[in-house]
Amino acid sequence: MKYDDTDIKINDSLLNKIEKKKQKLDSLRPLPKDAVKRIIEDIRLRHTYHSDAIEGNTLTLQETKLVLEEGITIGGKPLKDHIEARNGAEAFDLMIELVNSKKRSSQEIIQQIHEFVMKGILKNPGRYRTENVAITGSKIRPPSYLKIVKLMDGYIQNIEELKLQTIKKASYIHHEFVRIHPFIDGNGRVARLLTNFYLMREGYPPIVIQKEDRKKYYKALKKADNGDLSDFAIFIARLINESIQYCLSSFVDEERLVTLSELSKKSDYSQEYLSLRARQGKLDAVKIDNIWYSSKRALKDYEKSIKK
Repeated sequence: MKYDDTDIKINDSLLNKIEKKKQKLDSLRPLPKDAVKRIIEDIRLRHTYHSDAIEGNTLTLQETKLVLEEGITIGGKPLKDHIEARNGAEAFDLMIELVNSKKRSSQEIIQQIHEFVMKGILKNPGRYRTENVAITGSKIRPPSYLKIVKLMDGYIQNIEELKLQTIKKASYIHHEFVRIHPFIDGNGRVARLLTNFYLMREGYPPIVIQKEDRKKYYKALKKADNGDLSDFAIFIARLINESIQYCLSSFVDEERLVTLSELSKKSDYSQEYLSLRARQGKLDAVKIDNIWYSSKRALKDYEKSIKK
C-alpha cells in the first residue's frame, strides 16, 4: 500500500510542537553520555515490558526489571513470559547496535530482529511464514505466504523511496509491516522495534506504546487497514512528542517532568483540572505508566494560551 504525504493528515500544531522540541533537543547535542545511557536503559525496560504486555505477557514492570537485571525467575509466572522479556530486551539492544552502525532497513535485518524476538518460542525464528494465517479480531486477512518475499521487497523499497514526512513514514513502516504479517507470530513486537529503528536513524528518541493504550492502538491500526493512516499517524506523533519531552526533561530544568500533583502546588490550578487539560491535549503532558507528568514550561504555555 502506497501513500502520498497529503494522504496522511496530522494536526499542524502537533507537528510544530514536535519540531520545536526536537530543535531544542538537537541544540543540546552532543548530549552527556551517562545521561543518554540512563534514558536508553529506562526506555529499554519500559519498551520491553509494554510491548510484551500488549501481546499478553503477565509479568509486571517490576518483575520484568528483576528478570532483566537480576536474572530472577518469578514464581507462578510462565517460562514463556520470562523468555519473551529477555528476548525483547536483547532485540532492543540489537536495534540500538544497528542504529549506531548506520545500517539501513533490509529483509536480512528484519529477519535478524525477529530471530532475537522469537528465539526459544518459535521453531524457526527469523523465517517468513509458510502458511496462510488470520488475525484475531480483524476482518482483513493477511496476504498469501507465497507473496511475502515480493511484498517485503516492495516494503523495503518504499521505506527508502516514499516521500513522506518522518512521523508519517514511521506510521507507514509500522502499519504496512503488520499488514503484510510476514511471520507466523511476533509481528507486532517486530513492528514496534522497526518503527523505533527508523525513528532513531532520523534523530528521534525511541517511543513506547503502553499497554494501557492497547485498545486505542489497535483501533487506529484497524482504521489504517481500510486505507486511512491519519489516526495511526496522530497516535504515533503524540508518542514522539512525549518521548522528546521525556528526554528534554533530563537536560533542561524548565522542561523537567513532575507529576500533576506537584505542578498543581506551584500554580492556581487543581490536580484534577490539570489532568483534564492533559487528557484534552490542552496542557502539554506525558503519561508514563498511567501517571500524568508535565513541566513548568508547559504550564506557562498553557497560561499564555488562555490569555490569548
